[in-house]
Amino acid sequence: MTTENSRHLEAIQDIRNMMKKSTRFLSLSGLSGVFAGIFALAGAYVAHLYIVTIFEHAVAGDRGMLDRDKIYMNFILICAGVLFLSISTAYFFSNRKAKREGHNLFDHTAIRVLINLCIPLAAGGTFCLALLYHGAIVFIAPCMLLFYGMALINASKYTYDDIRYFGICEIILGLINAFNLGNGLLYWSLGFGVLHIVYGAVMWFKYEKKS
Repeated sequence: MTTENSRHLEAIQDIRNMMKKSTRFLSLSGLSGVFAGIFALAGAYVAHLYIVTIFEHAVAGDRGMLDRDKIYMNFILICAGVLFLSISTAYFFSNRKAKREGHNLFDHTAIRVLINLCIPLAAGGTFCLALLYHGAIVFIAPCMLLFYGMALINASKYTYDDIRYFGICEIILGLINAFNLGNGLLYWSLGFGVLHIVYGAVMWFKYEKKS
């Protein structure tokens, strides 16, 4: 009787695992989070050096480096570079994980994750461009953290539950930054750099190390 009950429990567990795999995107790799964090920290360092250079030229009276549109464009290029590298590594590691587990990376669950992730990100990105247009630069970093956190929470319904807690941490950082304006680069580094590395490492040890 005990053996029969054990078999029933195993069958139920198998059914639950199959249902979870069919409704959730589980090919997301923790290593992609680690590399995204590294790229973000590198981008923040480049931005810091650029800010120092601008300040030095301002003190020296050199107006050639103080063109506002050029400064904005250079910061946008730095962010775009970080985003491109992060997406590229996310695709590489997640695709490798999907192949190793015998799954198709771009299945219906992946599309759901992308849609739920991209809607808040698109809204947040547009809003940040509006802030940049109006010269409200100090609000850009907290807004990026807040919208990114909301995007993660929105997408977590179709992937690992850990993503929700990651998103909550991003929102908390964004709110703290909103009350501590002027240190946007620091909070941006913590949110997109350090938190990504910590989250990616936790995900790798929790879901991928055994495989």
